[in-house]
Amino acid sequence: MSEKHVRLDEKDKEFLKNVGVDYNNPERSGTFTLINDKVDDSSVAESSGIELFSLKKAKEKHPWLKDYLWTLIDEDKDKWTKIAANHEANGYFIRVKENTKIDYPLQACFYIKTQRFVQAVHNVIIIEKGAHLNIINGCATANYVTTGEHYGVTEIFIKEGGYLSYNMIHDWGQEVEVRPRTAVRVEKNGTFISNYVALENTKITQSYPVAHLVGENSVAKFTSLVYAPIGATYDLGAKIILDAENAKGEIISRTISGGGRIISRGYLLGAKPKIHAHLECSGMILGDKGSIYTIPELEALVDDVEMSHEAAVGKIAEEELEYLMARGLNEEEATTLIVKGFLDTKIMGLPEELEKQMQDAIDSLENAF
Repeated sequence: MSEKHVRLDEKDKEFLKNVGVDYNNPERSGTFTLINDKVDDSSVAESSGIELFSLKKAKEKHPWLKDYLWTLIDEDKDKWTKIAANHEANGYFIRVKENTKIDYPLQACFYIKTQRFVQAVHNVIIIEKGAHLNIINGCATANYVTTGEHYGVTEIFIKEGGYLSYNMIHDWGQEVEVRPRTAVRVEKNGTFISNYVALENTKITQSYPVAHLVGENSVAKFTSLVYAPIGATYDLGAKIILDAENAKGEIISRTISGGGRIISRGYLLGAKPKIHAHLECSGMILGDKGSIYTIPELEALVDDVEMSHEAAVGKIAEEELEYLMARGLNEEEATTLIVKGFLDTKIMGLPEELEKQMQDAIDSLENAF
């Protein structure tokens, strides 16, 4: 679906600060913005060691890119990958050149500004040998858009000794369907960190990224902090395939149902000896409505592995509320304090700048109860 190019106005830019995208912040290494299906901004500092283009432009500039496209995700995997493939979906291409370490985060925004718009994107990220990058992805609909669809395919390649921190804050409309499809390949001594925050109502958000740890001492960690209000459905999880000696994987989810439905999945596959992996699913239900369903899975194909999991779902303990209320807080203030403590951004291990963006999103929950 294509249309006349619409652009961001000042109200849009102010609103997008809620998802970590700040167009006036000088502490950014680059910016990419896709509005509906048009690239509005694609820029990096000169001589930064980063290439940032639309995927369409990157395919024209780099013929070798065809050797990466659709190698981690099958374009026929499901209905939504087919949509992205058949529509030749645009998105970003990010390449960080060998041994380049970027101090400031790169920000990317996928924004739907038209009611009932179907946004299909395909992204490719290549972190070359020894390169380091932090990305913050802010995805949202304009505050007057309630209905739409977002389907995103993202393929990430982390070469030997590379590092990527991939951070997402989502704020979609209440009748929007969101179905990202992400896969990552991590080589020797490489690290992939994924942090996801979603606190708003959506019709359904369904995501199950897969990390393939193929190099010795490679690392992958997925952390998600999710609040589902009444009417929202979040079906989220991650899978890590530990296919190299001394690989390490961790999946941590903290979910809160404020009346919505949450499915929390985690799957760790130990395919080589001497791997270390842990899975933690923690859920909290507020009030009498809502549901949380956790599905932790561990599979070992060899011996000499260290794998563990823990899962817990419950309500706020009365003694915690009583303790805080005895110290002068009312019930609403006490509940908010407990919830914000449960959604602790410290577990993400973020640089200071990114932690502030994530914490600002958590703080927006203050008036949710």
